[in-house]
Amino acid sequence: MSNTSSITQFLLLAFADTRELQLLHFWLFLAIYLAALLGNGLIVTAVACDHHLHTPMYFFFLNLSVLDLASISTTVPKAMANSLWDTRDISYAGCAVQLFLFAFLMSAEYSFLTIMAYDRYVAICKPLHYGTLLGSRACVHMAAAAWGTGFLYAVLHTANTFSLPLCQGNAVDQFFCEIPQILKLSCSHSYLREVGLLVVSAFVVFGCFVFIVVSYVQIFRAVLRIPSEQGRHKAFSMCLPHLAVVSLFVSTGMFAYLKPPSISSPLLDLVVSVLYSVVPPSVNPLIYSMRNQDLKDALKKLIQSAVFQQQ
Repeated sequence: MSNTSSITQFLLLAFADTRELQLLHFWLFLAIYLAALLGNGLIVTAVACDHHLHTPMYFFFLNLSVLDLASISTTVPKAMANSLWDTRDISYAGCAVQLFLFAFLMSAEYSFLTIMAYDRYVAICKPLHYGTLLGSRACVHMAAAAWGTGFLYAVLHTANTFSLPLCQGNAVDQFFCEIPQILKLSCSHSYLREVGLLVVSAFVVFGCFVFIVVSYVQIFRAVLRIPSEQGRHKAFSMCLPHLAVVSLFVSTGMFAYLKPPSISSPLLDLVVSVLYSVVPPSVNPLIYSMRNQDLKDALKKLIQSAVFQQQ
């Protein structure tokens, strides 16, 4: 296909060739998707309904859960439908929308993870200034900045990526549309502008990563100075879930985009893409609630209330 205008659809990477494995993939992804919907939906409902959780930390948790719900809904349903109906097609417009939403949601999520590191830093290292630095207005402004930054990032990259002439066919080496895979289809040298934009974005991402690392160095130094064991345990319980989510998000993303070409293969690329696009939204609710007694109590109260109303 000589140019972009002649492409009306893209062909996504299939998980399997045999019908049995396609159906297995469908049911596996359906189970993961339902678990992600249930887990993140419970967190959103619990935080919204329990006034004890109306604090900056849980406000950011709520936003993160909404982003996880949206991100897994951007990629998984289409992959499930393709496996169920034995097809690989996605329309040109559908691919552009999927790329935009995935870039928007992932960048906004990374912004929220950075903000949450600042929230933990202030709560532990500057507790007397917490109410001033993280008041209601400040939290709303930071959340708006995270959503706005993600939207701007996605608009720039989507517009830039789909303005490129595509000369390498329409087969995408991924089970959803994302920037690097579309760039592989572009004409030689025409993708350099988008690569430059990606490099600038990488510097911003690295800056946020450094901020998170420095914040946690300060946090752990402050925690180790707490005299009581109970105080240290409470501080670690506040920080470890967020640190685990950041580690999962960053490690899977870094391996996906920075792994050496020599170890790249279609199967490995497919597994890695599932690890960074499907696994985090599914396991994040479990990570958040595992060591958080307040959230556990709110979820228990919510479930008991739902059961009681049914009776």
